[in-house]
Amino acid sequence: QVRLVESGGGLVQTGDSLRLSCAASGLTISTYTMAWFRQTPGEEREFVARIFRSVDSTDYADSVEGRFTNSRDNALNTVYPQLSTLKPEDAAVYYCAAQDRAFGSRFPAQYHIWGQGTQVTVSS
Repeated sequence: QVRLVESGGGLVQTGDSLRLSCAASGLTISTYTMAWFRQTPGEEREFVARIFRSVDSTDYADSVEGRFTNSRDNALNTVYPQLSTLKPEDAAVYYCAAQDRAFGSRFPAQYHIWGQGTQVTVSS
């Protein structure tokens, strides 16, 4: 059974850092594009970051470029986004997703494997 389990969310203050994780089972993350999305109530799920399968390079939304770093540990089959210099507007439920493509999309509708999400709250 394919499963993604996020963890690491919590309540932090503006300017703090947080490291999330996404542990995968039933799939090998090095053969997938692994992406992160976030969603706030009443809003569409938005792209945050992705790490490509084939070249192991990363791509970030403009809103988090320079503040977020996405990495993966293939031995642990886990992806670790590091969220730094957090802002109140970063508060959301963060979701991990996997796409069986070398260069996966930024569009959430094209992902069919999702975790349950982890809440990040940023106090001002």
